[in-house]
Amino acid sequence: MPSIVNIRRVSLLSLCAAASFVAGCKDAPPPAPPPQAMPVQVAPVTLSPVPNSDTYVATIKSRRSSTMQPQVDGNLVKIFVKSGDLVKPGQVLMRIDPLKQVATVESQKGTQQQKKALYDYTQIEEERQRKLYESGVVSRDAYDQATQAYQNAKADYEANIALTDSQKQQLAYYDIRAPFAGIVGDIPVHLGDYVSPTTLLTTVDENADLEAYIYVPTERASLVRRGLPVEILDTAGKVLVKSTISFLSPQVDNGLQSILAKAEIPRTAQLLRNQQLVNARVTWSTSPAPVVPILAVSLVGGQTFVYLASPKGEGYIAHQVPVTLGETVGNTYPVLGGLKPGDKVITSGLQFLQEGAPVKPLG
Repeated sequence: MPSIVNIRRVSLLSLCAAASFVAGCKDAPPPAPPPQAMPVQVAPVTLSPVPNSDTYVATIKSRRSSTMQPQVDGNLVKIFVKSGDLVKPGQVLMRIDPLKQVATVESQKGTQQQKKALYDYTQIEEERQRKLYESGVVSRDAYDQATQAYQNAKADYEANIALTDSQKQQLAYYDIRAPFAGIVGDIPVHLGDYVSPTTLLTTVDENADLEAYIYVPTERASLVRRGLPVEILDTAGKVLVKSTISFLSPQVDNGLQSILAKAEIPRTAQLLRNQQLVNARVTWSTSPAPVVPILAVSLVGGQTFVYLASPKGEGYIAHQVPVTLGETVGNTYPVLGGLKPGDKVITSGLQFLQEGAPVKPLG
């Protein structure tokens, strides 16, 4: 007679077999749904005019810039201006001690009075001798001597007048005046300093008529010409002013092996100053080229990439493509390699994309 333990074991095995049979008859679980396509903005690669240009360091220079140096020696007794002051034509900037020259002028005036008295006397004497000679009272020789004395006194007096005027004009040199309206530069001298014609007193610069001095390498000599567009840029690449090449030197600078080109700065450019260093972008030509929006470009490990919305099946996927780009033109990059017109680049959600991710183009 079978034992109770064996009966229980058979029953348990039967239950397990039945459970396995039932499980094997069920359907397999459904596959996972495909990932949801991410909506993205796209923009086609289009052809747009792209300039062929080079950027050079340029110097802003004023057409009217004066270095103020004295024409006389002496000690500075007055400084009427300070650096940065706007001055008018003829305005006195500094004064050199004029006392010695004033004394010279006064002495010269005294000498002139003496010469004038002698001149007046000889003039009267010459007239008196003429009348006596005509009356036969004195000889021709006496009259000629009086005439000669008069002529000598007259010449001496006129020469003294000229010398006195010269000394007066010399006195004006003790006032240092602005040659034109402009801005006072640095003033390296101080009250009491002894100055001479070799001493730099200050500078006066007019910021109204400025030019950009651009030195173009000789290898561009065949391209550079008057009328080429020039953009003056700040250190951040922002365009400060637009101009054109107005002057081209016929000679090559031996030291720099370059050609001097000048571009006039409009008077409306208030941010530029004399002797300021800027960047000058010279545009040689403009031709159509494919461009992409700046928003479409990402930088990974020093390489620039864009994501394309590439067709796959009934939808699109993100496809990362390395590209070679030029300098920005407005809000776009010129494409030098890696893309062709008509490609659809993704411009939104780049940080969430990866190669092969499904996307849904919106634009």
